[in-house]
Amino acid sequence: MRFQPTAIAGAFVVDVTEGHDERGMFARTFCADTFAQQGLASSFPQCNVSLNHKRGTLRGLHYQLAPGEEVKLVRAVRGRVFDVAVDLRPDSPTFRQWASVELDAALRNAFYIPAGCAHGFLTLQDDSELFYQMSQVYQPDLARGLRWDDPAFAIEWPFAPAVISQRDAALGTFDPKDVS
Repeated sequence: MRFQPTAIAGAFVVDVTEGHDERGMFARTFCADTFAQQGLASSFPQCNVSLNHKRGTLRGLHYQLAPGEEVKLVRAVRGRVFDVAVDLRPDSPTFRQWASVELDAALRNAFYIPAGCAHGFLTLQDDSELFYQMSQVYQPDLARGLRWDDPAFAIEWPFAPAVISQRDAALGTFDPKDVS
């Protein structure tokens, strides 16, 4: 695996190193020891999937408050998505900045999103499916969200969403006192 830093402190694109032979391909997508050696979370007690039928489906921006802040390791297992993390950590050198990664099932890449960041994505293909490894078990009372088009972040989405839930469409804008 290769860990490529992004514009967000502590966030990485994780690329696999493929091995090929007459049988096909093999690659390791996660190794607790390798992640721990990089100083990253290596325990993921919850895993989730998100299947999105239509191109242009937007989910997010979602995060959890302390003590339920989550590290996420997100991978497209089918299709392609424009995946985004927004740094909500007031003490971070990249506070209020965002980073994006195009997750592509064909590339088998992943996005490591540190705790304290909001996460969202926009599907680039029909029937895109994501697999999330989560460092915390979901705690609904700590779940929060921000608008995908919040001017505080000015995320440069590739296009406007075509499908968005009522819940996500109704999310509020950023207020620093809400995340600390």
